Amino acid sequence: MRRAAEEGRLRYHRRFVSKYLSTPRDLIVYLPPGYDGSRAARYPVLYLQDGQNLFDPATAFGGNDWQVDVTADRLIEEGVIRPLIIVGIYNTGVRRISEYTPTRDPRYNKGGKADRYAQMLAREIKPFTDTEYRTVKSAWNTGIGGSSLGALTALHTGMCYPSVFGNLALISPSVWWDSRAVLPIVSGFRASMRPRIWLDIGTDEGNNPQKIVDDARLLRDALVSKGWSENENLCYQEFERAGHNEAAWAARFGLILEYFYGRKPAE
Repeated sequence: MRRAAEEGRLRYHRRFVSKYLSTPRDLIVYLPPGYDGSRAARYPVLYLQDGQNLFDPATAFGGNDWQVDVTADRLIEEGVIRPLIIVGIYNTGVRRISEYTPTRDPRYNKGGKADRYAQMLAREIKPFTDTEYRTVKSAWNTGIGGSSLGALTALHTGMCYPSVFGNLALISPSVWWDSRAVLPIVSGFRASMRPRIWLDIGTDEGNNPQKIVDDARLLRDALVSKGWSENENLCYQEFERAGHNEAAWAARFGLILEYFYGRKPAE
């Protein structure tokens, strides 16, 4: 299968400037098959963090990309999911930790810029995408996700802007950050709109895998205590022997797309 880049369906926006954060960052946009051939169709959008890891082994961590385009193309062409646009937001290297975390962790003496990052996503990157591409703008057609600390900032953004991002993909979230500071953030959620959430973890992550799994379960339980339901708007998954790496996340990305964008039998 030819990759989206070969077919001209990956679009780059270099050095996107934000008034909320000082460092410009690149954006990469995946367009589904047939996008250029249909001038009327509009598409849901999924925003993913660590954009350099999604489509290109040359820029991905360890040379292993998620092959997001390959998975999305296959599921779209098989009729399993609706066509969608995927926007990858590149991280900014040394500033990644600070931008992806909602609180400052004294153990690392950094963190706490996720509020600004969320503002950039909701008030700048999403409006930019809606202007440049044929999107469906509603919250229920707009998702945000990420892995590790990227999952943490996706959750925080969804908690701050539930009327903008109606779907949250939380892949191997770093619940441990700042003594599990994300749990009180969830407990403080007060909005009437409740995003649909995918939450997962591998059973072989980190030096203490059981603690990582226990942390994910605590996050699941915190969400349930705030009204999320595993039978309605929360999907929690544990993947046996899956590690904390690009290959593991790539292997289950298709399931995430099916959860949010799967076609109903009548479609």
